Amino acid sequence: MKLQPRQQILEIWQATARTSFQDGKWIWGGRDSSNSISDAEQLLCLMTPAAGPAVFKLDRPDETSDDVLRALRGLGDSVEIPRLLIRILTEYMERYSAADGTPVFAGEEYFQPPPGVPELSDTLRTMDVVDSFSTSVALSLSTIGFLRVFREVIKREDLRREVEALEALASKRLSAAMVGLLRSFTVSVFDAHSPEGRALCRTANQSGVPERQIIEDLRRALREINARLRDVTIGSGAGIAEDLDNPNRLFECGWSWGIVRKAPAIVTSEQVGEQREGVAQAAPYLYFTVVALDGIAALFSERTRLLGLLNEEQTRLAQALQLRWDLTQSYWSTIATFGSGRWPLEDIPWRTTDRAESDYFSLLVTSIVVQDLVRRRAPDAALSRVGQVLNELANRSRITRRPFELNDPALPMHSPGVRIDLFGADGDTETTLRWTVSDFAPLLLQRTVRIAGLMRDTERRGALLGLADDVWDHLQLRRIAGEPGTDLWDQPGNVFSQLPSISDHPSWYYTRRVVECLVTAADVVGSPPLRNERLAELAGDLLSEADHRFDQELLRGSTEAGPAMRSTLQSARATLRRAREIVADHPGTAFVLVSEVLRDLDRLAAARSDLSGGL
Repeated sequence: MKLQPRQQILEIWQATARTSFQDGKWIWGGRDSSNSISDAEQLLCLMTPAAGPAVFKLDRPDETSDDVLRALRGLGDSVEIPRLLIRILTEYMERYSAADGTPVFAGEEYFQPPPGVPELSDTLRTMDVVDSFSTSVALSLSTIGFLRVFREVIKREDLRREVEALEALASKRLSAAMVGLLRSFTVSVFDAHSPEGRALCRTANQSGVPERQIIEDLRRALREINARLRDVTIGSGAGIAEDLDNPNRLFECGWSWGIVRKAPAIVTSEQVGEQREGVAQAAPYLYFTVVALDGIAALFSERTRLLGLLNEEQTRLAQALQLRWDLTQSYWSTIATFGSGRWPLEDIPWRTTDRAESDYFSLLVTSIVVQDLVRRRAPDAALSRVGQVLNELANRSRITRRPFELNDPALPMHSPGVRIDLFGADGDTETTLRWTVSDFAPLLLQRTVRIAGLMRDTERRGALLGLADDVWDHLQLRRIAGEPGTDLWDQPGNVFSQLPSISDHPSWYYTRRVVECLVTAADVVGSPPLRNERLAELAGDLLSEADHRFDQELLRGSTEAGPAMRSTLQSARATLRRAREIVADHPGTAFVLVSEVLRDLDRLAAARSDLSGGL
């Protein structure tokens, strides 16, 4: 893989430090005005790697790598960097808290007015949004984890008090974000013969079977999910499962764009502040569903569990979210891979039940399927089918293919992006907003690297890593060249001449997603190498032969020979011991080690033969 995640992350860190910290002050905002999402994404450009692979750790000053310190020298030395992060993170937590201490999750400038409306009212701009909930989960967990480790090396009492105050703020924001996600989950039930039902049947029906049969097959495939929806007892989406007893009903589940209209308040002992009334349409939005799933996954990650980042009440809330996570993953994966022939996922572009279609929606569904395949430890055949979809999406999006000279319909997906209409309950046009997403390329790279890391077949893995390199080459070209966002993202006009040049201020929305790709790549690189069964068998056979020939040399009394022969046998003994230790996990390396032993033993045998012939 040409992509070198360590070097690239360090370059981004250096650029982030240079852009964000000037004259001893942290500069909030970038291309987008400062808001709860953009500012969190700016911080996550630093905190996501720091909470990931150990080589990027910042929470133990004595163990911080020299190249990390060089990249972040604009923020200070190994002792000053953690203290500065504490100050900046505290400023963020306080900045996005209301006067009564309630955490704020407003979309603000990320919300856009619909056509014909010049600007949004303050009421609409300050509505809570799922993207902010999810981003806050990621930032709060990384902050609490950072503080838990850093606290162990603190000796100053004033700094310890700062750490405790920040942890309390981060924990409160985490709890409030989890409550927001519980109140944004929804199950949309509709008649199988309604426009939504017909759209779902059309997506699932890749074999042309009669509509009545496809409805029955869908209800049968979704039977277990339908039954488990009855376990949803708190938050929005509770009590809806009874509507599905009707055999003519189908459903979708996932997350709306914000707190659902009439969503009940969550009873919790956590101090989360005011639970605002919801206004969002009680229907899942594919983009916000994927965003929510990604954020929730961090709540039950290995790091969260090992560091004990959740208290008892937060664990209860996380369990409720995990149930929704499992149901949503299973639902969308079932729909995307429905049937025995071509998958609906392979029928590009994906069509939603409100009859919108886009290659971006196909990529979003692919994201969910990848997560489900990871959970189910799917075979290479299933992973390869998803890989082929990703390759096709790379072609169609003009990442690996030349665009049209004029009016290429794929380019608006990169800039300005895919526009999503956000409706209030019952399609209330008074609360209609727009949301624009333009993260196609980094999302494609992240899913490609993730699938490649799961592949056991070396040829298929190599093909996907080749695709990942092509997508990374594309992203490299989209880096900003001018100040103040040098070496950050995004400038799509660098690649697509038809697109106008954008401001050289960094997009933290886009840069954060590139950072997440690189962290995923670092995890794949840091994982154990693939174990090839044929190679393992061959290495085992060679080891058996080497052991046998070594025993023969001992039987002949070679250890009583001269110092050169004794040295050779001692080296062979140590090498064989090492080969036995690693043959299960690293058969290729064991193969090489054993080959060296066999070569040395053969030289001894050849020398003995020459000596016997001479006599």
